[in-house]
Amino acid sequence: MEQLESLYKGQEMPLQRDVSAISIPFGKSVTLTEDSVVGVMQAKGSTVSVTFEGRLYLIEGSDLDALGLEPLPRPTLPEDADDATLEQFVWDQLRTCFDPEIPVNIVDLGLVYGCRIEHLLSGERVVTVRMTLTAPGCGMGDVIAEDARRKILGAAQISRVHIDIVFDPPWSREMMTEEARLELGLF
Repeated sequence: MEQLESLYKGQEMPLQRDVSAISIPFGKSVTLTEDSVVGVMQAKGSTVSVTFEGRLYLIEGSDLDALGLEPLPRPTLPEDADDATLEQFVWDQLRTCFDPEIPVNIVDLGLVYGCRIEHLLSGERVVTVRMTLTAPGCGMGDVIAEDARRKILGAAQISRVHIDIVFDPPWSREMMTEEARLELGLF
């Protein structure tokens, strides 16, 4: 993805097809229509930030063909994946989620407090992710939550995803990994 950013950052590209995107900062799903001209802003994790008519949107890497680029494959799991494999999948997907304003994934930022997989009587599996934001007034919470929800739902074994945003305990820099602090120059 970083190579994509270095090749296309600042370029305008017409969409080759309709594509679902997440609006920033509202976190709502919208459809950007074919032939709309978007500008590439950044590529982090498995999403690309684009501008269209003065607004920002996130497009999933699996939808890069809408930009005329090679799409990233959606992660898959074996049909008989157990809960430990599903939990690892959830964590892996969360590591591809970024606050659009910070170049470090939400796990390394220390924003994710945990995840739980529940089995419903219907046989469905529901994932609940408990996370926080860097500040209670952070305007990117809905965007991050929707991005995480979409990525986790990439596994056919998961029926629903709940993202619980909490502020207790409050986030602090000490929750970041050493690599994240280094990346942000916070030593």
